[in-house]
Formats: sequence, C-alpha cells, structure tokens
Amino acid sequence: VQLQACGGGLVQARGSLRLSCAVSGIRFSEYAMGWFRQAPGMEREFVAAVSWNGGISDYADSVKDRFTISRDNAKNTVYLQMSSLKPEDTAVYYCAADSIPVAATSTLLGYDYWGQGTQVTVSS
Repeated sequence: VQLQACGGGLVQARGSLRLSCAVSGIRFSEYAMGWFRQAPGMEREFVAAVSWNGGISDYADSVKDRFTISRDNAKNTVYLQMSSLKPEDTAVYYCAADSIPVAATSTLLGYDYWGQGTQVTVSS
C-alpha cells in the first residue's frame, strides 16, 4: 500500500496551495480518507476527512472555510485545497486511509495507512 502526498511548498500568508495524495495497493473507493498535519514539537493533528464517495466531510475548526477536501475515485487521489493560508498552518501534511468507508473520522487511530508527508511552509 502506498500513499504518495505531494504539492507542498513555501507560500506567503494569504496564499493558496493544493495538496494531492495518490493511493495505490488498496481499493481506494472503499476507504475514507483524511489529512493530518504535524508542526515541529507538536502532536499530529486532524485537518480534514472525507467519506468514500465524498458525501460526508469534516474539518478541524482551525481550517473550516479555508480548506476543502475532495477526492477523485477514478484517479485514486484525494486533494486538500488550502486557501487564506496562515503561518500557523506551517507543518508536514500527511494523508491517511480509513477502511471504514462511510467514516470521516478525526481520530488518528481510526486510520489504517499513512503517507510519508509533504512540507507546507507559510511565511508571514
């Protein structure tokens, strides 16, 4: 199983980035997907999640109305569109797969597979 996250980089505050996570080795459409992030010295935290068909989504309060999670089951890819970025969004962003397809859980332990992470740095 591979989850390959990409799209991170350096962006100025109030800018935008779109992260992608390409998944292989599982039946992507049978998994819910999530994004988490981890800043230096901090615990990994929930960002957003989406159910198998996109019908259910959930967001951390800190990113609501700024970030949008979506998925394309034909491409086995989940996305995180990030707008109005703030310096406090700086972190390594990880995608994860949950074998309960209808879930959009914020709990780390609910996920079965994890990607390697992509760095997002927001400058002020």
